[in-house]
Amino acid sequence: MASPPARAAPPGADVETKASAAGGVIALHTAGRPAWSGRDRLSLIHTGYEHNVIGFRAVRMIAEAAAAVPWLLSEAGRRLDEHPVLRLLAQPSSMDGRGFLEQIYSHLLLAGNAYIEAVTDEDAQPRELHALRPDRMSVIPGKDGWPAGYEYRVGQACHRWRTSPEHRPILHLKAFHPLDDHYGLSPLSAAAASIDVHNAALAWTKALLDNAARPSGAIVLEGRHLSEEQFQRLSREIEDHHQGARNAGRPMLLEGGLDWRPMGYSPAEMEFHETRNAAARDIALAFGVPPMLLGLPGDNTYANYQEANRAFYRQTVLPLVRRTAGALGVWLGESLSASIALAPDLDQVPALGSERDAYWKRISEADFLDENEKRALLGFGPRLGETP
Repeated sequence: MASPPARAAPPGADVETKASAAGGVIALHTAGRPAWSGRDRLSLIHTGYEHNVIGFRAVRMIAEAAAAVPWLLSEAGRRLDEHPVLRLLAQPSSMDGRGFLEQIYSHLLLAGNAYIEAVTDEDAQPRELHALRPDRMSVIPGKDGWPAGYEYRVGQACHRWRTSPEHRPILHLKAFHPLDDHYGLSPLSAAAASIDVHNAALAWTKALLDNAARPSGAIVLEGRHLSEEQFQRLSREIEDHHQGARNAGRPMLLEGGLDWRPMGYSPAEMEFHETRNAAARDIALAFGVPPMLLGLPGDNTYANYQEANRAFYRQTVLPLVRRTAGALGVWLGESLSASIALAPDLDQVPALGSERDAYWKRISEADFLDENEKRALLGFGPRLGETP
């Protein structure tokens, strides 16, 4: 229905003027807000691991290197080469020990949490260990706020474990989170913005290769226009023979007075590649992997590859292994009612070989130490039949 015509106000009447409260604000068109990906655990894993080569490689490098570090077991201060815990860790389930540890380390890096279930026998002794997916596990807080149990949900099926100081069927390993009492903080969360930038830069590069980001030039016809048939033929020829990555750099044959005018990239566009490399370095930094080990350009923090590899083990791999081994040792020791301790065997880490050789040499040349003191400093107990 048409609105009635507006009636003019009588002469001399006060006219009430309506004004918008925001009418005096000048609208300026600027760049839109950045579109960030989701920050939940599944979205972070999807964008930062499954679809980001830097995140994927960083996680695989750390998990594989950490799982390859052998462990030492000591009970009551004495190193043991045979023990039920060592046999359990060598074959925790149908999966071998190294694959099991790779899962644990990967969960910690991707989700900030890792859960291990102990399957016990009739005597309440652990016989199998299983790594559970963090996205399916939930902590059940008790009245005091501490975890009273865990819930594992797959579809409609759900299983719950009750925990107590005397009975812990689930070992929860978590990274430090300053604002969460029950769940850890993943490196993916800290690197999320850099992951989005890196993925966006890669998508821009892909679009550029597909000739969809910006035309590389213009075909100009001076003085007249192409007919519809000529325009369609030229467009079809360009799409078939000069568009896409497979036709990059292919020469173009023009006719009938057509002229090719190339369009170069602006400095801002050329910096896209450096932006991508900077984002990749930030992702590597969040995970603790020296960018040199990932082949990223522009990183001269370390003098050589060997030095970067030692820093990788010292600052990233070994702290992760020590923390996991210590927690597993205490947890499994409670089940076996034994005082055991697990620690990484630094003598079996090739990257630290030169440091260990120098340390052994200093100990062996210390004349003021007797043999048992030297053995103790190197992590060995006294010889059989001798007292410390």
